[in-house]
This record gives sequence, structure tokens and C-alpha cells, in this order.
Amino acid sequence: MNVIKGVVAAPEARIAIVIARFNNFINDSLLEGAIDALDRIGQVPSDNITVVWVPGAYELPLTVKVLVETNKYDAVVALGTVIRGGTAHFEYVAGECSSGLSHVALNSNIPVTFGVLTTENIEQAIERAGTKAGNKGAEAALTALEMINVIKALKS
Repeated sequence: MNVIKGVVAAPEARIAIVIARFNNFINDSLLEGAIDALDRIGQVPSDNITVVWVPGAYELPLTVKVLVETNKYDAVVALGTVIRGGTAHFEYVAGECSSGLSHVALNSNIPVTFGVLTTENIEQAIERAGTKAGNKGAEAALTALEMINVIKALKS
């Protein structure tokens, strides 16, 4: 039986993190979690990590697409937070962000991971950015590293 499992250590990996500035009071914690996971668990040196700030979650897909097309990175991690408000704006931003990132991921040869919180309220966002529910930025970074290794194994 041939079983392929990814590991998270990827000391040679080149990682881009794209992060939304809107809701940065939450996103800063996602970024800290992602960088910490890449460093401590993934063993990725800081020189191999590029952080790109964009205005909001809606801008993540285009930026990720451009980064993928540079062929400089082994994976791209998208981070942001969309919190439901009193209008339909949440559905448009969250839906287009998710759809756009999925489209880029399926049309690229490198992992694109989804570390975008889509929450009902600020409390849920805080819980997912490093308190009760873990840190989704760290999870997205670890997923990127594991997928780099899975794809390498598939191609070898």
C-alpha cells in the first residue's frame, strides 16, 4: 500500500502571507500566529517569508493570484476577517473572497490556504484569532506547509 502523508517541517519553503488591513485588530493576531507556526513548527527562516498588506478581504484573491504568478513562492496564505453587520455587505465580501481564493487555488500549482475568518460578531473573531478556538492564522500556515510536502510527494 502506498500512503502519502504530508509533514509540516519545510525549512526551504518560500511563503507569502497576504493579509487584510481592515479589521487589523483581529488580523494582527492571525499574522502573529501564522509567522509563529512557520518559524517554530515549520522551521521556515524569516527571510523566506513575505508579508503583503492589502486594504481588505475583497482584495485578497487578486493579490494572491499575482503572487502565485510570480513563481517565487511555494505557498500563499490568505488572512483576513469579515464580521457580519446589519447589511448584506458581509455576504458579498465573504462570498467573493472565498470564491476568488478557491478559484486561484484550483488554477495554480501551489497551495493557497484560507485563513479568512467569517464570523457573526467580534467575539467569535477574537476566539478564532488566538483564544478559545485556536488561531486560524497558525492553522492556515501549517496547512500550507503540509500541502507543500504532499504536492512534492505526489510529484516525485
